[in-house]
Amino acid sequence: MRARLLYPVGLPFLLLVVWALATTSSTNRFFPGPAAILDAFGETWIGPAFVDDVLPSLSRLAIGIVAAIAVGVAAGTLIGLVRWLRELSEPLLEFFRAVPPPVLIPIAMLLLGITDTMKVVVIVSGAVWPILLNTVDGVRATDSVQSETAAAFRLTRWERLRFLVLPAASPRIMTGVRQGLSVALILMVISEMFASSAGLGYRIAYFQRNYLVAEMWSGILLLGLVGVLLAAVFGLVERRVLRWYHGIKEVNRG
Repeated sequence: MRARLLYPVGLPFLLLVVWALATTSSTNRFFPGPAAILDAFGETWIGPAFVDDVLPSLSRLAIGIVAAIAVGVAAGTLIGLVRWLRELSEPLLEFFRAVPPPVLIPIAMLLLGITDTMKVVVIVSGAVWPILLNTVDGVRATDSVQSETAAAFRLTRWERLRFLVLPAASPRIMTGVRQGLSVALILMVISEMFASSAGLGYRIAYFQRNYLVAEMWSGILLLGLVGVLLAAVFGLVERRVLRWYHGIKEVNRG
């Protein structure tokens, strides 16, 4: 138990010590020490900036993630189940997946203006692909014997979808969601750097343009903490959703 706690905490602590020692004698103003960044963190983000910049960014991120999951799972399930639709849409899906989502920001600005809707659309346009494609693969990989058994017991389409297809595809779906979370966080920051007058990405870019280096690093630290929080929440949800899957893995290991 102590080793499990020591490893995750020990390495970051060691890196902070090395960082502090490296910046003690450094005269490079673009490479501040941990103490200066922590001071800037408290002064910058604990106060009005949290309400004006952080909360709106997190709300757009949450809406974008929920929308990407809903669209990706629904469309991926349909494409995975309907063979002719999968064959028809596969070239189109591969094309749009290859398009880097940041290049869509100017188009979204022209069509939707510089609004919160534009930023959410940008987040969804990038985060949806790993979820959709993993859902398609998971649905297609449903065990044929189980499908035949469900047909023999005359289960309805809805029952087969609910009790067979989606549970069987859920490990792949959760893999896609994990990938989508990282993409969504990146696109949240990029969309706010391109076109915004508030938000976490805008504030970091503002600090960089005005040579407020410690404040800029404090924004990067906050982004890292948001990423850690997302990973922790996802881990809790994944363990709950895939309890049966992890149980089977433990049995196989035993």
